[in-house]
Amino acid sequence: MTFAAKYGPWALVAGASDGVGAAFARGLAERGVNVVLLARRRAVLDDVAAQIVSATSAQARTLAVDLAAPGAAVAIAEATADLEIGFLVYCAGADPNFKPYLSSPVQAAESMVQRNCMVPAQLCHHFAPTMVERGRGGIVIFGSGAGFAGGPNMVAYAASKAFDMVFAEALWAELHDKGVDVLGLILGKTDTPALRELEYRRGQIASPDDAPPGAVAVDDVIAEAFDNLTGGPTWIVGEELRAGMQLLGSLPRNEAVKLISAASAAAMGSD
Repeated sequence: MTFAAKYGPWALVAGASDGVGAAFARGLAERGVNVVLLARRRAVLDDVAAQIVSATSAQARTLAVDLAAPGAAVAIAEATADLEIGFLVYCAGADPNFKPYLSSPVQAAESMVQRNCMVPAQLCHHFAPTMVERGRGGIVIFGSGAGFAGGPNMVAYAASKAFDMVFAEALWAELHDKGVDVLGLILGKTDTPALRELEYRRGQIASPDDAPPGAVAVDDVIAEAFDNLTGGPTWIVGEELRAGMQLLGSLPRNEAVKLISAASAAAMGSD
């Protein structure tokens, strides 16, 4: 069975406006799967869609929805009701702020939980039954190394990514023998436009055109994702992050939190 026959005819990619999400959408289109590109910024999505259509034989639709807004999953379900979605990619939910929990209003944490926990759970519950009925399909939920242990400046974000990882693993346990591949893809520092802008604002790189030191290239992330799609339930991207997670897993929880806290302080440029 070809990739498109197994995972097509359509894929929904949340967080497809740039970075890893846009690259994943292009990878799906190159493999013959039509793509629905989902994010907040319609103009940017339209540019990505145009590039995909011009470079591949796949079709591309755009869907502008704020995933932190109430009713986001319902709006997405209604907008894709005429399509057979055989593949779901949830790549949204980054935290560009990196601030102490109490320095932001609680609504910021609520939005993070909505975007990173509620919506992927709702979308999987909506799209997966059809995949199970067909006996084929795929789901990729992006996680983060931040979800392996708590640390300062990313309280709600790290907790939401811990949810994403365990949710993907549990869903894999239920669905992998029904023909549906589920993968929790765990990323560390990745060379995306959002990270470049963040490190530029902090003075850590000289220009937003510079690659952040130690960041994994987007193309490498996508290659590892497709190479490990059928393995499940969790794949940690990059040798350095895999080694780091092994170390964290070998430590008592309080020591793991201290290690993450030291890394957070280093990222903030403090002692």
